[in-house]
Amino acid sequence: MELLLASTPSAEPVAAPGVLRLANDVDPSTCSLQGVTRVELHFPKFADGRAYSQAVLLRRRLGFQGDIRAVGDVLIDQVQHMSRTGFTSAELRADQSIDQARQQLQRFAGFYQGDALQARPRFARI
Repeated sequence: MELLLASTPSAEPVAAPGVLRLANDVDPSTCSLQGVTRVELHFPKFADGRAYSQAVLLRRRLGFQGDIRAVGDVLIDQVQHMSRTGFTSAELRADQSIDQARQQLQRFAGFYQGDALQARPRFARI
């Protein structure tokens, strides 16, 4: 699953049908995912990685199959890790280059370790 990138963050949080916005201190297992097609996980600052844990929890333990979007202080340095932890889309901070973010996603052809989307390590898949 490739991470979709947007260069223009949403202006104001607007309640949309099927969208669940979560602060990074909320346990996703306490929320109802019925009817939810997209979960937006907030990065209040670059150095705060709690949303990564939320994404893994949503994918692996809760089996969420919809869009998991990163919003907030999202930098190109994060996109590779986001794609491996279950995010499917990201709204980059306004000063970030979408072209450079795409290059980051193409940097590695594969990974030896398992991740949120492919739990088995590479040697176990061969």
